[in-house]
Amino acid sequence: MTDETPQELTPLDQAHAAMEARPEEDAARLRFYERLADAELFLMLTEEAVGEQISPELFETPEGSFVLVFDREERLAQFAGQPVPYAALSGRVVAQMLAGQGIGLGVNLEVAPSSILIPAEAVGWLHQTLGHAPEELEGDVSEFMPPKGLPEALLTALDAKLATAGGLAAAAYLVGVRYADGGMGHLLGFVGAREAAQPSLAKAAGEALTFSGIEAGAMDVAFFEADSPVAASLARVGLKFDLPQPEEPKIYQPEIPGSNPDKPPRLV
Repeated sequence: MTDETPQELTPLDQAHAAMEARPEEDAARLRFYERLADAELFLMLTEEAVGEQISPELFETPEGSFVLVFDREERLAQFAGQPVPYAALSGRVVAQMLAGQGIGLGVNLEVAPSSILIPAEAVGWLHQTLGHAPEELEGDVSEFMPPKGLPEALLTALDAKLATAGGLAAAAYLVGVRYADGGMGHLLGFVGAREAAQPSLAKAAGEALTFSGIEAGAMDVAFFEADSPVAASLARVGLKFDLPQPEEPKIYQPEIPGSNPDKPPRLV
């Protein structure tokens, strides 16, 4: 393993260190798996990819079969000791690819503080966990209220997840709700979300719940048009999460010499 300064540590290194420091704490372990799912990973291959077809290098160990991934290209190169083919995939895609195959995941082996072997059972659990999503709102809401009693871990996780969803919705609001049948709960309302993006946004909210250690039923999800009365109600009482918006393309209009009276043309 290399000696790396704290400035060079990746988010995966930091999450792994927190998990190792508190092995009895479920929250730290969940945060590590969340970072793994969100990370871009470089998967070692036996040969160059052909289209979407890839052939991961498989390593047999006494603990089982593993493919190798690294969260930096240079870490992969350092492990291999020579140029090798690889595919850059998110952790969630790698987990989906391996689920049910009986193959584990070797992460940053021998080249980083986060070096770890993740058995096939844990990879399957991660894939299953990533499939969870909160229920979409079905009952009628009689009142929106400020959110109360939700743990800071969930708020932090939502903020981090939605910060990566730039351009998919105008904003999101977390509110307390009282339903028409008398029940109470919490709702994450997305405002101005693109229809095609709604499943991804609901899944991101579900992952924030799961990896915060919160029960899936603790929060519903709903989508509203930006000009709807409900959107105005959410803005009044809700905790707002800003989703980064893409910058408008800038159009540069060249100035014709002599067209600006304050800038007369130069005479040669």
